[in-house]
Amino acid sequence: MVPDLATNAIVCCSTEYHGLAVGALRAGGLIVDDEVLAHIWPIHHENVHFYGDIDGVGAELDTDGYRPLRLSG
Repeated sequence: MVPDLATNAIVCCSTEYHGLAVGALRAGGLIVDDEVLAHIWPIHHENVHFYGDIDGVGAELDTDGYRPLRLSG
């Protein structure tokens, strides 16, 4: 049961942040094709740190309660 809960939490969080990222890209004037978005799978977990905060530093949240999106370089 716990792995199911963890998997569902990862999917929910990833889906939410995918939406935020797409919204930010579109707000910046980029065209994000819905056809491409249909192929994004939110089950990946490479971005999830399963063992807590790194170096004891907590996440800095924005005014909406989300972690800020990173800009890719």
